[in-house]
Amino acid sequence: MNANSPLSKSEIKKVIVLGSGALKIGEAGEFDYSGSQALKALKEEAIETVLINPNIATVQTSEGIADKIYFLPVTPAFVEQVIEKEKPQGILLAFGGQTALNCGIKLEDSGIFEKYGVKVLGTPVQAIKNTEDRDLFIKKLDEINVKTARSRAVESAEEALKAAKEIGYPLIVRAAFALGGLGSGFASTKDELEKLCQSAFAYSSQVLIEESLKGWKEIEYEVVRDRYNNCITVCNMENFDPLGIHTGESIVVAPSQTLSNSEYHKLRQLSIDIIRHIGVVGECNVQYALHPESEDYRVIEVNARLSRSSALASKATGYPLAFVAAKLALGYGLHELKNSVTKT
Repeated sequence: MNANSPLSKSEIKKVIVLGSGALKIGEAGEFDYSGSQALKALKEEAIETVLINPNIATVQTSEGIADKIYFLPVTPAFVEQVIEKEKPQGILLAFGGQTALNCGIKLEDSGIFEKYGVKVLGTPVQAIKNTEDRDLFIKKLDEINVKTARSRAVESAEEALKAAKEIGYPLIVRAAFALGGLGSGFASTKDELEKLCQSAFAYSSQVLIEESLKGWKEIEYEVVRDRYNNCITVCNMENFDPLGIHTGESIVVAPSQTLSNSEYHKLRQLSIDIIRHIGVVGECNVQYALHPESEDYRVIEVNARLSRSSALASKATGYPLAFVAAKLALGYGLHELKNSVTKT
């Protein structure tokens, strides 16, 4: 079986679901919730489920949720062993947060999925890379004329200082492939930048130096897309705190309260354009910085996975994002799915 050719629903008999791994600050309960929903969706289709998650204090590792559970670290070496033993047709990466995504990217790059004929269900690995690698992300959005903050992706402190000269202070420093703002912060001087780079490079080999948008409104959209290119925006949210407080630590209001009709629809349409261009299949979170006095915007980031915001959006709207995302990963279209909460 070619790992790149799409599977039909009838061909999928067994699927591995990657959990979020051990408890750590920034990822815990929300990925347990999304993983449990995904496992339920697979079970409804009579697909055998294999869960990899070393955390015993979760709902998804409880009896009756998954058919088989491996209490192993979510790392390429251990996941390969499980793939070799279980011989699944597919694997889900979007339900275990940053840990699962990073693990999936490494497995794809090392040829493990191709070696065992395992298909990544839902969002393709290249689309995940296009959202996680800041350089690729900016180039991808440039193709459809979507604004991102002026920035440079760097791989050393020397490159960071050079980029700072080009862009000018104040700056935001962000670590790529990281969750919860790890290794990120604001720098107004060369000394602050050097200190921030030190911590950012401890978490990631790539760091983004970008113009500061401190004080701009932070707006999020939860968007769902199927493989037939149908899209819906499930929820839009506004962070109570302006840009500068990480969205995971900020109070978030759903729906947004201070957007005009044109701002709302402008960002909504942009979210749909972005998810289509990147090629996400399932659920996606798009975060914007919006100027408080004008309609000027910047796309901060796109998460091609279930996130803390997704769990909040599911609860606020009654739309089971994780459950639906799992069904879409199996090849369903949005028109074929009923909302299991509202039965509509």
